[in-house]
Amino acid sequence: MGGFFMEQKEKTKNFKKQIVPEGKVNDLIFKELIKRGYSLRGNTRVWNIADSKLWYLTPAQAQAFLDLEKSTDYQKEVIQKEIDLINKNMGEVVKKVEGENINIVDIGCGDGKKAVLFIEKFGLEHVKIRYCPIDISNYMVTKAINRIKKLNIEEIIEFQWNISDFENLENVANLIKSQKSGKNLFLLLGNTLGNFEINELLYEIRSSMECGEVLLIGNGLNNANVEDIVKSYNSSDVYNFLIHLLTQLGFEAGDLDFGVRFENSRVELFYTVKDNVKISFLGKNVYFNKGDQIIVSVSYKYDKDEFKSLLNLYFDDVDVFTSKDESYALALCKK
Repeated sequence: MGGFFMEQKEKTKNFKKQIVPEGKVNDLIFKELIKRGYSLRGNTRVWNIADSKLWYLTPAQAQAFLDLEKSTDYQKEVIQKEIDLINKNMGEVVKKVEGENINIVDIGCGDGKKAVLFIEKFGLEHVKIRYCPIDISNYMVTKAINRIKKLNIEEIIEFQWNISDFENLENVANLIKSQKSGKNLFLLLGNTLGNFEINELLYEIRSSMECGEVLLIGNGLNNANVEDIVKSYNSSDVYNFLIHLLTQLGFEAGDLDFGVRFENSRVELFYTVKDNVKISFLGKNVYFNKGDQIIVSVSYKYDKDEFKSLLNLYFDDVDVFTSKDESYALALCKK
């Protein structure tokens, strides 16, 4: 990690001094930046704040993601492919999830639109449904709850753990079980898994599951067409969503250029600093050089065989269904 607190006048004279009012900087993002510092790739300083916990800190950020989901490219490459796979393989999900009482634990629930597919299907099977949306964003959970309430289902679970990161899933599962009986169907859709180190998150989810319970994952695959993968992320809608992280550090949009690359089996989305910038906050100064890169998002991609092999490390029964172009997968995992 590089050092970046420099107080000598000769070190700062070439920096555009950016006086940032206290209320303009998000302290959580700033502290994450300080904690991580930067690394060097050749002569380029690379700052990495790619943590999905930082994407939905404000209602504006959360709504920007929902706007991204509505964009033509995102609808085509993620939403529609996932929905088509769900509809095509819903019968397999129903067979795996046995019982008259089902708790749908929607991890990273967003606005709840995909959970609707399962609630309506299980309703036709005369299964009693309890819906538990889990998200780091209160804005998202509220959206999901309001959407599902309109379906007139058996019960929507509302408690403090609804607003949670994924490290607390075991507590969530235990709270659900303590209230009433029923098996859990865990949903991890929308390419959410790709934003995490896969082994850590799969271990966390598996630890929260009981034997016989099911996890359904939707995730993008590396189908060897790197150019198309990069192109799908390089859009104004993605830019408008992720720029919020850096404007909350005090940057202005004009200070930055957006970029996308595919390296080490993952997509990296980053902004390049166009001029020397100094940000002052909490009594600390951070100096960005012209050409510094700030990674704000990563998305891991695996080919089908690699993806299934990783899932087999954690689950006894795994089925992986893919889109026609092998660019998206739906994985049905039973513990």
